[in-house]
Amino acid sequence: MPDSTTPPSPNSPWENGWTPDSSRPPGTRRLWLAGALALTTVLTCVATIAVMDKSHDEASRTKEADPTAPVGSDGPGLLSYASPSKKSTSTADEHTSASPKAAPTTSAAAVTEHSSTPSAKAPAPSKSTSSHGSSSSSGSSGSSGSSSSAAWKSVRSVNYPDRYWQVSGGYVKLNPIGSAAARRAATFKLVKGLANSSCYSFATADGSYLRHRNFILRAERNDGSPLFKQDATFCPRPSSYSGAVMLESVNYPGRFLRHQNFQLKLDRYQNGNLYQQDSAFRLVDGLN
Repeated sequence: MPDSTTPPSPNSPWENGWTPDSSRPPGTRRLWLAGALALTTVLTCVATIAVMDKSHDEASRTKEADPTAPVGSDGPGLLSYASPSKKSTSTADEHTSASPKAAPTTSAAAVTEHSSTPSAKAPAPSKSTSSHGSSSSSGSSGSSGSSSSAAWKSVRSVNYPDRYWQVSGGYVKLNPIGSAAARRAATFKLVKGLANSSCYSFATADGSYLRHRNFILRAERNDGSPLFKQDATFCPRPSSYSGAVMLESVNYPGRFLRHQNFQLKLDRYQNGNLYQQDSAFRLVDGLN
């Protein structure tokens, strides 16, 4: 008997009652699901690779910072921090220990050097004054009016040892001494400076003083003016000749008494041999 069963229509519903969507090709949902799964897998792989690369970079940096430290532990950070700290501390201690030792030694030497220099120069005028005072006491019996603070002295040239300062015609010249009058005119009372007590002033037997005017040394009466006191005050300075001094003006620093053509004058300092000789004098006992 022939089979007369009719085949189902392709547009008939399924057994569960769901009607297929005929607006899109069959299997599209599966393709979307597969694509989403593939995309998720790719993103996961990319993230994993990025994390692994970052960990590898950190491990490489840690290894470079401290090759002896184990990778992946907290040790490198602590060790790399501790090592520089210890090194810098020791360096600071070395500088700290070196500085206090060197500084006081240098400063002490400097203080000693500076303190010794003034003490060597300062006593020079006072020493000369005291020596003149002792000379006055020894020669006081032969000179009237002398005291412990003043002495009668004569001034002798270094390069002309037979010539002395002598007042002649109101001026001071460098002359040889022969007569008693010449000896008296070549003797002066050495007193404390009228303008500076640590320096010298020269008084004559008749009460005048030696002062410079127009840079020429002469004997004049004290008029009591400040200018006269300054012009009549001379400060002793060391000379390159033993036992001799140079006499510097108070109001013209850098100018010293010297003889030129046997005339005493105030002349600016020169570094020549002739000037050094002409400006060097020895203070000896009074000739009178």
